[in-house]
Amino acid sequence: MNIQDVLSIFAFLVSVFLVYALEFLLLVHFLSNRIQKKATKHNSWYWALHGVAFVGICCMLYGYFIEPYWIQVNFFTIHTEKLQKAHFRVVHISDLHCDPVMRAEESLVQKVAALKPDIVVFTGDCINGPQGANLFQSTMSRIQAEYGKYAVLGNWDIKWTHIDRFANTGFKVLYSEEISCTKEGESIKILGLSDYFSDFPKDSFPLSRDFFRIFLYHYPDLIENIGNSPVSLYLCGHTHGGQVALPFYGALITLAEHGKKYEAGLYKVGDTTLYVNRGIGMEGGKVPRVRFWARPEIAVFDIVPSKGKLHDR
Repeated sequence: MNIQDVLSIFAFLVSVFLVYALEFLLLVHFLSNRIQKKATKHNSWYWALHGVAFVGICCMLYGYFIEPYWIQVNFFTIHTEKLQKAHFRVVHISDLHCDPVMRAEESLVQKVAALKPDIVVFTGDCINGPQGANLFQSTMSRIQAEYGKYAVLGNWDIKWTHIDRFANTGFKVLYSEEISCTKEGESIKILGLSDYFSDFPKDSFPLSRDFFRIFLYHYPDLIENIGNSPVSLYLCGHTHGGQVALPFYGALITLAEHGKKYEAGLYKVGDTTLYVNRGIGMEGGKVPRVRFWARPEIAVFDIVPSKGKLHDR
């Protein structure tokens, strides 16, 4: 966690504490006056504080009961001269963080099925503990893609290594390798780097610029190292979009090397398009399972020839 993350979360928690501490004192004062049968004067700041406290409670209820289940599907079309006729639909999911209790997993399966993907990619963080493995496996095994399902590991996936998270799911885990996906005689490349490896393997692959290449990595941290490499589309997760974000400010914390610079969404860095997925699940451990202003998401990329028209799916 960098200093910006620490300061943001500290300021947020202090603000929340002050609001509810003052609200508590006002309540004590009100009850004391009622007991003593004293008249109580209410000026504008009194009602303003009550209003802020009420809105805060509503936001907490929304963040716990509504937003974690409300998956957003975001669509993007990428035109490339590296394809002549084939159209690839790539569905990107990330950060399921499965617990024993089902949340958005069933909705995820249904939404992905409706998208009819050619390829599904997953960019790490499968479970919050061993008890979530069965739900993760049953969810991922029900996700279908005609031309393959590929995954890389995240920081939570180096825990509980005795569990084969992807057993019987149909996903191929890319530890540090590149594969080809071919459709209608044309190919795109998928390069995967899992969390066990810290360096971008610039010299490990003959990275030709002749192919549209998707790079899968859990973090956005490598984008400034590979912005001018033969990577067309860099897909990652990890930040959860902050998991708790504020209007006009965005993510409170990202736990990423570049802080808020690449907190969520689409970025163009050199020749590479970066997409930071907010993920589906929520941070494990003792962190409250809430999302606010950072809805879980599925990202859909239609990769099409520059001069072609997107086929109806």
